[in-house]
Amino acid sequence: MRTRISELLTHAKSGQGCELAGWVRSVRTSKEMAFISLNDGSNLAGIQIVADHKLANFADIARLGTGAALGVTGRLVESPASGQAWELAAEEIRIIGAADENYPLQKKRHSFEYLRSIAHLRPRSNTFGAVFRLRSRLAQAIHRFFNERGFLYVHTPIITASDCEGAGELFRVTTLDAASPPLVEGQPDFGQDFFGQRTGLTVSGQLEGELFSLAFSDIYTFGPTFRAENSNTARHASEFWMIEPEMAFADLSDDADLAEQFVKYLCRFALDECSEEMAFFDKHIENGLLERIRTVAEADFGRMDYSNAIDRLQRSGVSFAFPVEWGLDLQTEHERYLSEQVVGGPVFILNYPKAIKAFYMRQNADNRTVAAMDLLVPKVGEIIGGSQREERLELLELRMDELGIGKEPLWWYLDSRRWGSCPHAGFGLGFERLVMYLSGMENIRDVIPFPRTPRHAEF
Repeated sequence: MRTRISELLTHAKSGQGCELAGWVRSVRTSKEMAFISLNDGSNLAGIQIVADHKLANFADIARLGTGAALGVTGRLVESPASGQAWELAAEEIRIIGAADENYPLQKKRHSFEYLRSIAHLRPRSNTFGAVFRLRSRLAQAIHRFFNERGFLYVHTPIITASDCEGAGELFRVTTLDAASPPLVEGQPDFGQDFFGQRTGLTVSGQLEGELFSLAFSDIYTFGPTFRAENSNTARHASEFWMIEPEMAFADLSDDADLAEQFVKYLCRFALDECSEEMAFFDKHIENGLLERIRTVAEADFGRMDYSNAIDRLQRSGVSFAFPVEWGLDLQTEHERYLSEQVVGGPVFILNYPKAIKAFYMRQNADNRTVAAMDLLVPKVGEIIGGSQREERLELLELRMDELGIGKEPLWWYLDSRRWGSCPHAGFGLGFERLVMYLSGMENIRDVIPFPRTPRHAEF
């Protein structure tokens, strides 16, 4: 039975026999010996295979190319080479899948831009192996965090008729004939479509999550979301994953408390449970990463009112590229200044002007602001956005009227405010942004297996 390399090295015993399988990272040969670096994706370093010339197929082994798939039977021995404690003395090597000289990952280092062009092969590289092991472990940690606190996991719909944010950036879902759809007054008649109305891919599971929180108290969603936004920045993708908890009988302060616990938990998890990958990122991606993440894990997160934040920015004496005015949204340069220079760590900005926030956010008594929050962290700025939700039917309907949002498509959402409504709050964290923050990777395309961006969906 095949043993994973990580498991073998964790429970290593001299003379231990085993069977391994993996892919060749490099081969060094002489007349007497061949040294093969083998990796099966279970750890960063892999293991060195030592093949003696007495093996029956030594000539074929000596001609192995990088990327070939092998099966190896042998015994674990202490390695005389520096940088590795163990190696495997091969008793049999089976060439499962050959790779020729055209294999694209021949060199030890490639640019991230080049690796994006071969997304089907880049997981075999050290950097992306580390990224996707971290991503996998973090996904499990997220479920563990909420499960430990009694939150219900909800699968919210991917196909939806509502645009949660009201930005109109939905990918349309339709079975109508694209070349000649049925028309009504010159427009496609979605009444004849599969669902009988205009539908799209979801931008958020929040609204449906709110419904479940008003039955189960504490819930969370964790799934794919989509934005048809023609943006080619390093922080935007058309398909990404969101973590969105919702809590009944909770206010904005409770929301910030949960967000702080959540971020600290994930930082500690990455440091403790993904130490090999984190050390790699610290050495090769961002020097000082470990200290940055450790500082956040141990910090007391600050809290600052939006109006105070604007005042601090205006009095900073810094010439920002974007204007600083009450009523305008904060830009990344403002967010980083507040977290890095003013607070010196993570900080929640609370109570934003209602004119720049979504319709579902609870209106404050001043009628100018809403109970919204953003969590800002050093290096990247905003990482979490959330709010207390407007639980008062009259004020919610009034706000929808002000923004021109139709009530009929959201009748079910309004119903939740008619029967047993209560204060409730939640937030959203983009999973890819989290992976970027913890790994030091600077482009969202490099932390999602097969990135979907404008004009790119080939893999």
